[in-house]
Amino acid sequence: MNPTDTDHFPADPARPHEDAFSRSSLRVLVLSGSSRTGSVNARLASLAAALVTRAGAVADAATLADFPMPLYDGDAEADEGVPPGALALSERLDAAQALVIASPEYNASLPGALKNAVDWVSRRRPQPFKDKQTLLVSASPSMVGGNRGLWALRVPLEHLGARVYPDMFSLANAHHAFSENGALADRGLAERLTSTIGSFLALAEADTRYVHLRHCWYEFLGDRTDAPVTARAED
Repeated sequence: MNPTDTDHFPADPARPHEDAFSRSSLRVLVLSGSSRTGSVNARLASLAAALVTRAGAVADAATLADFPMPLYDGDAEADEGVPPGALALSERLDAAQALVIASPEYNASLPGALKNAVDWVSRRRPQPFKDKQTLLVSASPSMVGGNRGLWALRVPLEHLGARVYPDMFSLANAHHAFSENGALADRGLAERLTSTIGSFLALAEADTRYVHLRHCWYEFLGDRTDAPVTARAED
């Protein structure tokens, strides 16, 4: 795939501009929620990573297969601690200022493997999803494009304090949506994905560079954690 191909990457807010170099310190973990060979979500994640790079940020591409971990078990955690795969994913999250997840939809919800990864990673302290700017995208052969799974995925992420971007991108009929070079064949969809990622990166950059409020996040009412007050950019 050639990220400079304007036929597939039309001009829009994600296009590099005069001060695009200023985004070079913005690191984005782009995670495919599927490890299946030929996964349309892996292809969508690859495209998203190319657009992040084209917009001047640093894309750290990964799939769930990079982080093997058992099913969450409280006894196993008590005996052996958080498994290496979950620790590795947590470290990649810590190193990034933003997160993009390309998630499949299983039975109108999120995949069990992805939820399991979220559960394991959430056991780290400090909890790495907290305050992380997050964009959700999906691809599916169905006509709803996996969108129901994204709504389900928002619940645990927002509960954990992630700043989930309001707009989501769902690619319907995904088995026929990609061109040979990995881009989207439909120009309108390509423009929408590029614009969504560009707007998301602008917010993540602002959150990183222009912090002006101190905010303390709690997981639930009555929570008395000693987590440090964290910098937030919000009204």
